[in-house]
Amino acid sequence: MPRARPAIRRLNWLLDAAVAFFYPDWCQICRAEPSNAREGYVGRTCRSRPDGVRFVEPPWCGRCGLPYEGAIDHAFVCGNCARQVWHISHARAAVVATPLILDVIHRYKYHRAMWFEPFLADLLIQRAAPNLALESWHGLVPVPLHPSRQREREFNQAERLARRLSTATGIPLNTRLVQRVEPTRTQTMLSRNRRAENVRRAFALAGGRVPKGSRFVLVDDVLTTGATTNACALVLRRAGAAEICVWTVARGV
Repeated sequence: MPRARPAIRRLNWLLDAAVAFFYPDWCQICRAEPSNAREGYVGRTCRSRPDGVRFVEPPWCGRCGLPYEGAIDHAFVCGNCARQVWHISHARAAVVATPLILDVIHRYKYHRAMWFEPFLADLLIQRAAPNLALESWHGLVPVPLHPSRQREREFNQAERLARRLSTATGIPLNTRLVQRVEPTRTQTMLSRNRRAENVRRAFALAGGRVPKGSRFVLVDDVLTTGATTNACALVLRRAGAAEICVWTVARGV
């Protein structure tokens, strides 16, 4: 295994060099300002746009993490969460799902714009890593794709982001606990209730051992209603996990 590491580093260097050749050090959003691979090719001006990077700040719902405006100085649970059965303790996100963030995620996921990954991962790490360091977690579990979807896309964005978060936090990455057993339709155009029904039986335990009392962090790119992560968390809870929280890059509002 140690012998493979120099080869992996060389491969990463070659990939960075290839990206730099085809995508010079310019923002790939506006193509008008400098930005490099370490920044994920998203420049400072684009980041600071009104529809750019907006970190999720309190106050927010204590369960789903939905941010609210106004001077709320006490813990609260939003109306949607009060009417829903949750299998997670709480969900948090780094940034609001603004048009720029959604565009970057869409290009990353569906058009293999891998050069955006450092940008997205850095947003997640900035907010998730300090928070996760406050408690003890047994593993990061990326929300799995169905094998047919993963073959089509060629990668699982949640797994790649979780791997970077694992490196930053030291929390082990576990990709073998949960599997997606149904090729569900995309959630984008579905209502809250239809989303929940769409993924109700989508996940199953993959055969890995879940120690009783263990605590896991589910990782995904975007949280909207929370239906997908909630269904995934139910599998872990039934297998013996004591607590599951969720961290995503972006939060739909």
